[in-house]
Amino acid sequence: MLKFYYSAAPNPTKVALFLEEAGLAYDAIPVDTRKGDQHKPEYLAINPNAKVPAIVDGDAVVFDSNAILLYLAEKTGKFLPANTPKARGELLSWLMFVASGVGPYSGQAVHFRNYAPEKLPYAINRYMFEAQRHFGILDERLAKGRYMLGDTYTIADMDVWGWARLIPNVMGEGAWDKFKNLKRLVDEVSARPAAQRAVALKDKHKFKTEMDSEALHAMFPHLKEKVA
Repeated sequence: MLKFYYSAAPNPTKVALFLEEAGLAYDAIPVDTRKGDQHKPEYLAINPNAKVPAIVDGDAVVFDSNAILLYLAEKTGKFLPANTPKARGELLSWLMFVASGVGPYSGQAVHFRNYAPEKLPYAINRYMFEAQRHFGILDERLAKGRYMLGDTYTIADMDVWGWARLIPNVMGEGAWDKFKNLKRLVDEVSARPAAQRAVALKDKHKFKTEMDSEALHAMFPHLKEKVA
């Protein structure tokens, strides 16, 4: 059975959404990042980058949420657009846009606003600006169609949903007023039974919630090592 290494974070949740949408049997294995499970040798053998999610599918090991989404979609033939160069190009472009922009800038915005030991106005403004800019691009795209790739629900929408559903956490309360098209997509996907099961997966394990010294050093190893 496929092994799915997960936490309650946005990236594992969007992979959980695909697994539930596709009806794939999987063994959900929690990785408690605030306890440092991601740094254990047995997990590093699966993902040397010490991040979640990851999957083990027979002799295939795949890490990074976008790689997993593409791998599973291509393996099952589900939640892909039409098999044309145009549609393929759009799919890859939006998947990489989320991987290289939406996720990293949103994560850094949250980090510098909530967890950095010093509140640096420059860093906070830079990452909040970029997060807002990236979400704005998604919103403009969704003004042109029901889904990211037109009328077809695909892994691109699952990818966007993973982060966009947490816009209030990234941008603050009231941020949805700026992204009404994105809110429409998030609401539609969140109402799907598979999405509700994906979100509920976190409740099957009692993840550590305290952001104490152990959690800070497990999630932000740079706090222990000065390199600049």
